[in-house]
Amino acid sequence: MSTEAGIEPFEGDDRQYTPTRLAGWLQEVNGPDRIQPEQLTRAQLADLSPRELLVHNDGREVWHANIGPIETPQLLSLHDGLAEIVESNRQDGDKTKPAALVDAYPGLGKSTAVRAYGRALFRKQVALRGETTPSGHRRVPIIYIALSGNTRIRGLNAAICRFYGLPVTGDADTLAERAVDAVLSMRTSAIVIDDIHFLAGVNSNSVRMANQLKYLANVFPVTLIYVGVGVQHRGVLREGFSGQQTELAQFGRRTTPLTLAPFQIEHDQGRTEWQTLLKTIEQKLVLTDKYPGMLARDLSDYLYARSTGHFASLMALINRGCLRAIRSGRERLDIDLMNQVKNDAAAEEARKELQAAIEAGLLTTHPAPKPQRRRKSA
Repeated sequence: MSTEAGIEPFEGDDRQYTPTRLAGWLQEVNGPDRIQPEQLTRAQLADLSPRELLVHNDGREVWHANIGPIETPQLLSLHDGLAEIVESNRQDGDKTKPAALVDAYPGLGKSTAVRAYGRALFRKQVALRGETTPSGHRRVPIIYIALSGNTRIRGLNAAICRFYGLPVTGDADTLAERAVDAVLSMRTSAIVIDDIHFLAGVNSNSVRMANQLKYLANVFPVTLIYVGVGVQHRGVLREGFSGQQTELAQFGRRTTPLTLAPFQIEHDQGRTEWQTLLKTIEQKLVLTDKYPGMLARDLSDYLYARSTGHFASLMALINRGCLRAIRSGRERLDIDLMNQVKNDAAAEEARKELQAAIEAGLLTTHPAPKPQRRRKSA
């Protein structure tokens, strides 16, 4: 419908949903891949009408905000580990399936990486078995929920029910039965539980947390994929306890830890991986004056120092830099522009030490040049 001024409204490609609800998760799983906006020259930009320029810039801004996930070696390794655990769990319902725990520092993109795996597994299962179950229900092979601070068993069961759109009234056992019915009818085979470090509150002891996770594994006939920060440091996976702490050893036997590491530049392999990442991102940027080497050559050390090798910090920095480059008309990223961009507090706090080491020549993100072979004389 046109506006009063006769201009068609432009909604843009923002996709507002939450993956912790079935409708939102289906949108993430089945939503079309974004199409990279057209790369225009300065002359082409100048030829756009004010309205066309607004539309073009709006498309570029939402594109830059949603770059990824990028298949880094760390992400591929995590996906391989998840596939080995989840897709080998073909045990019958009378057996407890081993779980996976993705435990890593904040800001490494672990939640995005796990959801990307879940999206691929969801599509694979639907392609193989169909969109509906033999009993006529929608097939939902994998679901995603996220916990909040001080979550207890009832709250976790309620989160699962809420995902499926079920009532959240009743006690923990009632909610569990309701959730299990949904799991069975929709043939759910894996549940991603994000922010697992919130389970039972930050001050609870490891034994209590292990008991709660053991309860989940016993009640739900699925593979549980836990995602959290510092979970292993609480001792949940430690072995060799006796007496009242045998729950820890038992849970540790049933859970395989995985991680997602930050980029390291202490060796050439890590530097090469960092360079490959920047080159991949650079190809995806839609800035009129971008050029080969803008990131991987001219901003490589700078971006590492400001992001400390954490993927989420890096992408936030680049996204905000692109926004500033577009709105200022700069149309490229350089140190002067990037110095105006704010980043997360953790990255900025660690920046000074890294930057000092790079400036002193103690660290670099550039691999050592390969020695050239001498030509044989005729």
